[in-house]
Amino acid sequence: MLTLTCPCCGVTAEETEFHAGGEAHLTRFGPGSGDEEFEGYLFMRENPKGVHFERWRHVYGCGKWFHAARCTMTLEVFGTYPAQTLAPPPDLLDTIAAKRPGWSRKDLA
Repeated sequence: MLTLTCPCCGVTAEETEFHAGGEAHLTRFGPGSGDEEFEGYLFMRENPKGVHFERWRHVYGCGKWFHAARCTMTLEVFGTYPAQTLAPPPDLLDTIAAKRPGWSRKDLA
């Protein structure tokens, strides 16, 4: 079971207190975008084996959205950070790189 810490209110709890919201840092296309861009936004998601960045909501707490970095193989949570950030914080990326030598992330556009 995952144990997450909400960066908004500071509560650490099991995943049953939270709700997963899918992949984090998706590029959203506005009015005037093509059908292919909209289809890609709706249906094309990464499903990596290893480190993954996700959106979570603290449903039974403050109700706010946040992002989490975790490993899909081991369920290890590397850290959480506010949803208002456009990319994972550098200190979190350093933590992941220290625990997973050779790991490199794609740009999260």
